[in-house]
Amino acid sequence: MGRLTGRKLILLGEEGGVSGPALEACLAASGAEVIFSATECPD
Repeated sequence: MGRLTGRKLILLGEEGGVSGPALEACLAASGAEVIFSATECPD
């Protein structure tokens, strides 16, 4: 059981860095529930 088990996460990735779906793939395996994931482009 991980530290994030049962937690709800909102993930914001960055286009030039780590994308939202990549974060989601890593953190979903920890037992957390991803309720929103997006990749934003900084200006």
